[in-house]
Amino acid sequence: MKKTVSTFRKAKEDGEKLTMLTAYDYSTAKLEDEAGIDGILVGDSLGNVVLGYEDTIQVTVEDMIHHGAAVARGAKNTLIVVDMPFMSYQASVYDAVVNAGRLMKEGGANAVKLEGGTRVCPQIRAITDAEIPVMAHLGLTPQSINAFGGYKVQGKSEEAAKQLLEEAMAVQEAGAFGLTLECVPAPLAALITAKLDIPTIGIGAGAGCDGQILVYADMLGMFSDYCPKFVKSFADAGKVMKQGFKDYIDEVKAGTFPAEEHTFAMDESVLSKLY
Repeated sequence: MKKTVSTFRKAKEDGEKLTMLTAYDYSTAKLEDEAGIDGILVGDSLGNVVLGYEDTIQVTVEDMIHHGAAVARGAKNTLIVVDMPFMSYQASVYDAVVNAGRLMKEGGANAVKLEGGTRVCPQIRAITDAEIPVMAHLGLTPQSINAFGGYKVQGKSEEAAKQLLEEAMAVQEAGAFGLTLECVPAPLAALITAKLDIPTIGIGAGAGCDGQILVYADMLGMFSDYCPKFVKSFADAGKVMKQGFKDYIDEVKAGTFPAEEHTFAMDESVLSKLY
């Protein structure tokens, strides 16, 4: 059965852990879907791992629509959440609703995700009023990387921890169906999880969250520019792929590929008439 925001709510109620991964294309989404993942995030992290940008700031709504639609064609059973990219919702409530609508209509999203706490609660309310489910995102919010001055753990001081808890409660009150917590100390993430009625999805926030998410290219060893502390390698697909590429190069140069079994024959009498 198709997994929905109701699936996520019930999992929280039942104490069942939720699983999410990113995906940006049809083939990867199909594999994750067949494996039984609960949710796929079409993350603006595609700016880093797919488009080669240094951060997520340059990602556009059109980028998210393009990749979201590809993922939606590949994943039929999982909940598909699409990131709202930088400046697609910050400027006004109107922009937020229009762009969220585009991600649903054109990008195949079942829900959208946006970063921020109390400052984006009006946007969360308006988007949910338009019948579009919203996942919030607190802690390290990559679109605010320039304001943060780097990729830093959030909520470590008493004041910062209190603010993070208050903002988590605020986004829940605004109508968010779930909350991503990124780079938050594990005890604080567990406390926030216990206080919220909506599920929390952690990334670098410890095992006390209701679920976990990773960038698939990180956990499969396919992205080598950097590796965050919170990433565990579940398979070295990057190594396998690189070896496959090298073997292909070697066989083509040696003339052993394509072999006879990889080619198509024809009637020699037809060929003789061409000379």
